[in-house]
Amino acid sequence: MPCLKILHGLPHEFIINDDFDTLSKMKATEDALEAKDKDKQKPSFELSGKLAEETNRVRGITLLFNEPPDACKPDIRWRLYVFKAGEVLNEPLYVHRQSCYLFGRERRVADIPTDHPSCSKQHAVLQYRSVDKEQADGLMSKQVRPYLMDLGSTNGTFINENRIEPQRYYELFEKDTIKFGNSSREYVMLHENSAG
Repeated sequence: MPCLKILHGLPHEFIINDDFDTLSKMKATEDALEAKDKDKQKPSFELSGKLAEETNRVRGITLLFNEPPDACKPDIRWRLYVFKAGEVLNEPLYVHRQSCYLFGRERRVADIPTDHPSCSKQHAVLQYRSVDKEQADGLMSKQVRPYLMDLGSTNGTFINENRIEPQRYYELFEKDTIKFGNSSREYVMLHENSAG
């Protein structure tokens, strides 16, 4: 039976219950601890980098690039024609079926292998991006354009004989010539409607 103290001279609504006070304090402490535990168990939506780290691996190899948010497949059928000493090698490379193509010596991840010893394992990436472009009438419209980025290669990537800065996208245009490292192979960017 709880112990009640009655204060002399006070109406009985001022009865103090020692056990009730102790129980309410314990309950308040327990509630506070539960709330703290719930806060600990709440999911964190902060960026940890783990997802990017996991999804940026192909066949056990971490890729040196992430596709940008504006990445998408091209709506034009682009092709790379490969030349060596002015002669066309094989069939053209059809580079319109996916949003990016990795060039490099690492055959487990490279979409387009570049076997020359001066090329890096992950040398460069051809990336299609949906970007705003001004039309002839001055209005802006979305267009899917090809871009090239050197991935920090040792011997560089070249567009029309000019070495490009690493880790930066460069827009490619019809008839642009691409070279990797000291390789004598040249890749010419054309599409299905290109005039010879």
